[in-house]
Amino acid sequence: MTNANIDLLDSVEASSHAITDVLKILSVDRDRGLPASEIERRRQQYGWNRLQQLKRRSNWQIALEQFKSPIVGLLAVAAILSFSFQEWVEGIAILIAILLNAGIGFVTEVKAVNSMESLQRLSRTYAKVRRDGRVQEIPSEEIVLGDIVVFEGGDLVPADLRILEASKLQADESALTGESVPVSKTADTLERDLPLAERTNMLFKGTAITRGTGEGVVVATGMNTELGHISSLTASAKEEITPLEKRLDKLGQNLIWVTAIIVVLVAIAGILGGKDLYLMIVTAVALAVGAVPEGLPIVATVALARGMWRMAKRNALINRLSAVETLGATSIICTDKTGTLTENRMTVTQIVLESGEVQVTGEALEAKGEFTRQGRKIDPLKEKILRSALEVGVLCNNAHLPESSNDNAIGDPMEVALLVAGAKAGIHKEELLSEFPEVREVAFESETKMMATIHKAGDGYHFAVKGASESVLPACTHKLTPEGSQPMSQQDRDYWQERGDRMARDGLRILALAEKTVDNPDAPAYEQLTFLGILGLLDPPRQDAKAAIKECQQAGIRVIMLTGDQPITARQIGLAVGLTSEQEAEARLGKELKNPDELSDQEKLQLRQVPIFARVSPEQKLNLIAIHQQAGAVVAMTGDGVNDAPALKKADIGIAMGKRGTQVAREAADMVLQDDAFSTIVAAIEQGRAIFANIRKFTLYLLSGNTGQIIAVAVASIANLPLPLFPLQILFINAVNDVFPALALGVGEGNPQQMKHPPRPSHEPILTRRHWGAIAGYGIIIAATILGVFIFSLRVLGLEERRAVTISFLTLAFTRLWHVFNMRDSDSRLFRNEITQNRFIWLALLICTGLILIAVYVPFIAQVLLIDPPSLEQWGLILGMSTIPLLIIQIWKLFKNRKFRRIAV
Repeated sequence: MTNANIDLLDSVEASSHAITDVLKILSVDRDRGLPASEIERRRQQYGWNRLQQLKRRSNWQIALEQFKSPIVGLLAVAAILSFSFQEWVEGIAILIAILLNAGIGFVTEVKAVNSMESLQRLSRTYAKVRRDGRVQEIPSEEIVLGDIVVFEGGDLVPADLRILEASKLQADESALTGESVPVSKTADTLERDLPLAERTNMLFKGTAITRGTGEGVVVATGMNTELGHISSLTASAKEEITPLEKRLDKLGQNLIWVTAIIVVLVAIAGILGGKDLYLMIVTAVALAVGAVPEGLPIVATVALARGMWRMAKRNALINRLSAVETLGATSIICTDKTGTLTENRMTVTQIVLESGEVQVTGEALEAKGEFTRQGRKIDPLKEKILRSALEVGVLCNNAHLPESSNDNAIGDPMEVALLVAGAKAGIHKEELLSEFPEVREVAFESETKMMATIHKAGDGYHFAVKGASESVLPACTHKLTPEGSQPMSQQDRDYWQERGDRMARDGLRILALAEKTVDNPDAPAYEQLTFLGILGLLDPPRQDAKAAIKECQQAGIRVIMLTGDQPITARQIGLAVGLTSEQEAEARLGKELKNPDELSDQEKLQLRQVPIFARVSPEQKLNLIAIHQQAGAVVAMTGDGVNDAPALKKADIGIAMGKRGTQVAREAADMVLQDDAFSTIVAAIEQGRAIFANIRKFTLYLLSGNTGQIIAVAVASIANLPLPLFPLQILFINAVNDVFPALALGVGEGNPQQMKHPPRPSHEPILTRRHWGAIAGYGIIIAATILGVFIFSLRVLGLEERRAVTISFLTLAFTRLWHVFNMRDSDSRLFRNEITQNRFIWLALLICTGLILIAVYVPFIAQVLLIDPPSLEQWGLILGMSTIPLLIIQIWKLFKNRKFRRIAV
């Protein structure tokens, strides 16, 4: 069949064709894969491997949404009232305020949406394919029809595949078929017209490999896959609304009602006091507009986007916006050892055999090194036991070394280390497989802690086995010695187990090797084995791990190590990184982590105090999470395997490894670490705290400033005084002085001292009672300043009302600018703190000052706002009085900081 008919091969046909026929139809060589020259041609013909893209909101839709808020409705009412009273200038000015408010909201929201979309593009999925005879890792969307895909447990299926080879292969197809139990897969040819759930020789795009390994050929991509056929994607993307944004929206709605009541009372008091009806109605509407911080959701979105970008720069990608808020409340971090607390640069440094101990030099991927025994260099190819051990390590292996220094190794770091050790001895996987072709594989399972590959070897079959020493040793009946194969006694097994424990105490990761040669390739893989020896792999602790753990401890965050490694190795690493300072502290075994319902309160309490668990299974991770969550902790959990997905979902923050983590784990997680480093988790938590603190700061800033002007106007109305602010002046302050400083507060980097304090309770609202008290207190101080300068101008200086209002308006404008410095945390320094070091604050102050001066000295704008340019002496009064709230609040903060440890605002 020609290439032109390839697209007619759907999953029904592919499952009912023999493997040779499928490969012929797709014009692909199984051993070499597609040639590079064919890739682009097929992509041009059949398209990219993508599902229908979610349609994002257009800029027009975002613009229209800016006019749907209740605030805009209030402004529109004010404009209509102005025009009905033939106050054309005021009406036009209000319309300008509407457009200005919408414009700022539109620009900030578009930037935030673009930021979120850019972050999503960073989190691409990848697949391993064989092209031009070598395995390479490419983005899943670049896969084309006919590609040979290599997969293992934990991978997401990138396209519809006809299985060519399978070893203990199972897939989770619940997302496609609704079947909750993983489905076993084979490479057998099936009957035609079977239902989707019974096509057991097919893998479908979007499903997950839960167990085993194998290869498959792509028979459908993109919208031609089964997932593409049945998908019902919406025309536009539904954006995630985080709990934080919901709380802000609710806060804004509640404030509208509260403000409405207040301004109605102010309007009634003014009218009863004999003030002009129109003036009081317009003032009431202007106060309502000025009191409600309509910029809260916009600034919150910008703050989240900016914080996520900072996390991305620190190698932490956020999958779900809601995780940003939860991060700041994290109180427990359950972390893996390998690659998180250690470098994940596995290197075989020691090989212990019956013929003696062998040291191996060289590090990481450098395939150069020497094998020495008692200081003397040896030739590993001339030592039968050593050569056999290295060959087993190379054969029982799914990793691939890079062909050049510019490429990355593909596969588990431990398996890569075995290939490197073999390469140092001149043993290369491709050459070895040509001599001993692989017949089948028994995939690694967490229950057995072993893996085996079976190879044709002359007239028989060679079984290569590797795994944990406590699993491999019981399966061995013989051991390979310089005199040949000899029976292995229980005493021998005990000796080798103790020898491995000693290596683990030296900080090495232990791997046992065994083999056998039999006539039947289907013989049990883990019986009647011949023991070869133990490998010691060095994975040094990360240099930054100890400092990061110490930072967590200072921040009131407990760190718990969970590892599948031996207790001795786990303990050594725990001591090295400062997880525990007790030299006698032993790691507890994961089997102690039973279902919480089976544990007493005392047992739960004891388990919550344990810093290190070894030999932990995925089910036991779930139990530990539940034990801590029942105690009210907010738990972050790291994971990398497909079996870790349930724990990642159950944890308050699921953290997947970006380098060594499976795609299933990355999909289940809230956050992905691109560098797998523990310090990145700490940096993300710090940024999560900063984001929440920033949102709290600008909320407090907006509400306290608005409260000040409401109190000032309300008191003036009730006391039958002239109003200290005109309606359009209130609108001007709301549109200019609110937005820019609030945005600057929202994108700040946060207080450097915030990781020296315990995490906030997860249920704590944005504004606590203490914050509401601060809002009232700040508002009273600001209102007193405005009324004071207004009455002083009228009664003492004898100024006319319009000029006195100008002075009170400008005093309020600059008071609110300086008020941004009152948003520093009480435990921060007076002059060098998170506010003064935020360059966006200074930019916002510069912009706002410029706009205020334009309003004063541009005649048309000054006339609209009813402003008379002040004299030099009056400017002195304005600037002097505007600093009074700043001085009072800063003195109060200094006093509180001395009296208490910390009162943050």
